[in-house]
Amino acid sequence: MSMTVQEINRRVQDVRATLGPLYAEIEQVIVGQKQMIDRLLIGLLTGGHILLEGVPGLAKTLAVRTLAASLRVSFSRIQFTPDLLPADVIGTQIYNPRTGEFTVKRGPIFANLVLADEINRAPAKVQSALLEAMQEKQVTIGDQSFPLEQPFLVLATQNPIEQEGTYPLPEAQVDRFMLKLKLTYPSKEDELVILNRMARVEPIAGAQAVLTPADVFAMRKVVDELYMDEKIKRYIVDIVCATRKPEEYGLKLSPYIQYGASPRATINLALASKAHAFLEGRGYVTPQDVKSIGYDVLRHRVIISYEAEAEDVPSERVIKEILDHLKVP
Repeated sequence: MSMTVQEINRRVQDVRATLGPLYAEIEQVIVGQKQMIDRLLIGLLTGGHILLEGVPGLAKTLAVRTLAASLRVSFSRIQFTPDLLPADVIGTQIYNPRTGEFTVKRGPIFANLVLADEINRAPAKVQSALLEAMQEKQVTIGDQSFPLEQPFLVLATQNPIEQEGTYPLPEAQVDRFMLKLKLTYPSKEDELVILNRMARVEPIAGAQAVLTPADVFAMRKVVDELYMDEKIKRYIVDIVCATRKPEEYGLKLSPYIQYGASPRATINLALASKAHAFLEGRGYVTPQDVKSIGYDVLRHRVIISYEAEAEDVPSERVIKEILDHLKVP
């Protein structure tokens, strides 16, 4: 290690302080939903894409818009519909009859923050158009590849209750989301604040830009330097491996798991744990960081079996069994 844990700690606390104005701007618009805001920032700090699932009206779209407004970055919103085409997302080539040449018209994917609204309303061909952009951070139009400007983040929303006219997301695409958040209703106290703030004809003032891409890159560099003990790394690997071969860890979960988490889950769990520790103002990762973020990293990667569906055993319960059973370092 080039720096001691104490030095990393001091540096984290100094850089973490720059997030104060960002939280303040977001909280002027978004009431409560602290966990969602934290998870959005974890995605920003790690470059990981986020899937937000919740019933209508929980401020999913508003939260993403507010985050984009709080940063000096480009933002685009794509409303996914059944008749959307891949070219509507990534762009296309336009033929000029005068010159006999094709020119590239870039699509809305060419932005720093991309809001994919109701992503499960578009057919598989359109959803797959996002795959290259999300994983390779580039887009191919015709025979040309175009790198996407950094930071690049896809924040997608989906509605879990209205299934008419929707298409299930392919596992390959779901796996490319670092986190999947399940949003719940606000508390009565938060709902009263929402009423007092939002029940007006004239809209409230939006968030102001307080951070630049350079600030984001500086924070990412610090997140990379956070200390993670070898025991924590082995704990992360054990958690992921337990989703694949639970019997090796003394867990009777095999009938409920069709497919376990991929190696991408291991990488994302480590990165997200570091970012979680950063938000807590620490220069080192604890087992509690791993547990806190574990559900969001794994819930969409642990594919449950028909037997689990029949017995109403969701992936969250499987993950809870694993986290409760495995020995914490």
